Amino acid sequence: MKQRITYFLRDERGIDPATLDVSKDSLQIPGLNAAKEWRITAGVPELPQESHELHIRWVSSNNYDAVTPAVSRLPPGLHVFFTPRRDSKVEGLCPLLKKIFSDDLLCDSVEDLQESFSSPPILSERFAMSSAFQYYQPLPSLRDLIVYVQQKACSQGDTICLNQVSALGSAASVDMDFDTISHALTVNAYWSQGPDGQPWTETIRARPSDRVEVGILNSEKPTEPEELSLSGFLTVIGEDTKPSATMFSFPSRHHPLPPATHLTFSTTFTHPTGLHPTLQLTLPSTHLTPPTDSCALHAYLTLPSTLFIDRYQLSDPLFLSSQNLLALRSLSGETDLEAPSWIIKRWGSAALVELATPASDAEGRKGGDWTVSLPLHLRYLPPTPENATTPGLRSIEVPVPAVFWACEAQEGLKMSVNPFDRVNLGYDGLFGPKTMFYHVPPAGQKLGVEVEVPVLDTGKTGFVELGTAVVVGLGFAWVCWKLLGVYLRDTGKRVDGDGEGRKDR
Repeated sequence: MKQRITYFLRDERGIDPATLDVSKDSLQIPGLNAAKEWRITAGVPELPQESHELHIRWVSSNNYDAVTPAVSRLPPGLHVFFTPRRDSKVEGLCPLLKKIFSDDLLCDSVEDLQESFSSPPILSERFAMSSAFQYYQPLPSLRDLIVYVQQKACSQGDTICLNQVSALGSAASVDMDFDTISHALTVNAYWSQGPDGQPWTETIRARPSDRVEVGILNSEKPTEPEELSLSGFLTVIGEDTKPSATMFSFPSRHHPLPPATHLTFSTTFTHPTGLHPTLQLTLPSTHLTPPTDSCALHAYLTLPSTLFIDRYQLSDPLFLSSQNLLALRSLSGETDLEAPSWIIKRWGSAALVELATPASDAEGRKGGDWTVSLPLHLRYLPPTPENATTPGLRSIEVPVPAVFWACEAQEGLKMSVNPFDRVNLGYDGLFGPKTMFYHVPPAGQKLGVEVEVPVLDTGKTGFVELGTAVVVGLGFAWVCWKLLGVYLRDTGKRVDGDGEGRKDR
């Protein structure tokens, strides 16, 4: 098993290597104000062998600081990207996901993958990078995953393993990638701060059978705009007697905004919501400047099955302009405009929207806030029971979208040399392989927006049943009356006709 533990310092002064206590089987961390990444690679034979590729991404619902180079973002929750092997029968993925993450996952069967998974569109055959199927569901906790891994991977009394796995409960994000060729599982966890917000003070130990590399790195100013630069110290526990100085640069897909750009966005719903709630993204116009001229601002959303986007509504240029939108670039998942929520089988829908940006005035000034409105539509939801706390209303939580600038990179860049690269995020496969993403951090403490939407109140529907019965009865009586009138007229005509015929004779 291989482990790579990296601390990304927030202190530009770095660290004195003399403060690091290196022994033959451990490394003492003296208290670092840093973010932490833990990457582990191990062989796992239990994962479904029918998959060609399997990528799992989990993001906490609590907002966090993204430190270079771990700046990529996704909407909070559980994301699964899956491509089956050709002509393989897939049966074990949904049961495994439920066993690892939660029994509440809306993943019943993948024998017919279309029943639970959506299919992301391929916008360009040349740059086809997306997985064949996608699944998403809000998941606030990794409690079940922690218990599962402790039971499967940690032996009884192995406190090192138990503590490492328990620490996943406070992680900001966890990625899992399964390599079908080598049957290797790579797990990458990220913490934006130490336990309880304190600096990292811990002892990292290594078993004789494991290779543990520890890096303490600081971000440097890169020489090229497409690159990230890091410097600091590396230590391989059990091999090195002291930390080794290092400095390296690499091209990167994901970048932070320039230091002078203090740009964040907030997410709200307009009120009243009604059956057509509008999601609004608000950004300060003063800082809404693209990193380069080739950049376009985008938002990537994962919507629950209770809400959907009308692609036809977002095809009207005039309407898009009125909402400060440019185009709906991609939409997949549940897009049926008429289906109520109780017949929807798949998880929901994913959308990539290109956002408009404000134009400067004659003197190049911008002011105020820039608001982008995304119209959504509510499906018919089950009614609230008579004893509900808020009768006639249901609460829906929508994940805060990922907002980023997508920019063209120079030809010839080898993104794969990035040791901290993060791919298969859902939206990155919709762009070319040389695209760079400059991520806009969200504002607020929670990465979800709750909204109350109207539903039928069963406590106020007694008169509806009676009124419906009365109206149906009156309608039936009216139809019978009309039919009787027609019958009587026809009968009268026949009688008159028979009388006139007898007179003629």
